Amino acid sequence: MKRARLIYNPTSGREEMKRRLPDILQRLDQGGIEATCHATIGEGDATLAAADAAERGYDMIIAAGGDGTLYEVINGLANKPNRPPLGILPVGTTNDFARATGIPKHWEYACDLIIGQYTRPVDVGVANERYFINIAGGGSLTELTYDVPSKLKTMVGQLAYYMKGLEKMTRLRPTELKFVAEGVGEFHDEFMLFLICNSNSVGGFERLAPDSKLDDGLLDVLLIRKMNLAEFIRLVTLALRGEHLSDPHVIHLRTNSLKVTTPDYVQINLDGEYGGVLPAHFSVLPSHLRIFADETGVSTYR
Repeated sequence: MKRARLIYNPTSGREEMKRRLPDILQRLDQGGIEATCHATIGEGDATLAAADAAERGYDMIIAAGGDGTLYEVINGLANKPNRPPLGILPVGTTNDFARATGIPKHWEYACDLIIGQYTRPVDVGVANERYFINIAGGGSLTELTYDVPSKLKTMVGQLAYYMKGLEKMTRLRPTELKFVAEGVGEFHDEFMLFLICNSNSVGGFERLAPDSKLDDGLLDVLLIRKMNLAEFIRLVTLALRGEHLSDPHVIHLRTNSLKVTTPDYVQINLDGEYGGVLPAHFSVLPSHLRIFADETGVSTYR
């Protein structure tokens, strides 16, 4: 039997995890995985639980919840010398990383993928002294994820983000930012927001960084220049079709190191969670973690 530490958010995805827990434990056990559980009780708890599990020598860690739970688990694992493979049960409101890696949304298939024990390496992003696995960003629109109350997410799911987004779009303002990208150059202008992608799926946009790869040792960076509301809405429409990279308001670059400074107060968003404020240095740790994945590559989030 393999020993697993299952770290789960009992409020994720309209509390689906709480209802499914007995079935999940039984399916893992039948597949040769003996799992002990840790239910998170507040912000930062999953980070402490993941660090403890790594130090106690578990064969694997399983993160069950949304992108926020996964972010905390990553931050508990990334600085440890012993980093056990990571399984993901995407039962949250948003599951961008699972969508990007093809991890099935249905809990039975996600469990079977972990039972299969095939792993693939993934890069981990670093923002100052914090870690992210999917996306980092800055600008008022990136504050959406932590502006939406957890109770609203539980009640209406993904719709909660769209509701908050419509409210924020009328107040979008550009910010003076300076970017210094290793091997690329400098950019100093007024920008609406910036996104630093480790995968191709961000905020439900599956083509936001279409050529981004999880194991190439690079970050895909999108800088969105100053524009009016009508132009911004048009750009969002293009992004839904994956046609935004040729727009003159978009600067797209790839780098392994990026420094961002500003004279203003700008918050950083890491995998949908608050990640401090600028200035910041973003970098990447190549193939730093291993996650359970489908060996054939045909597994799908849907």
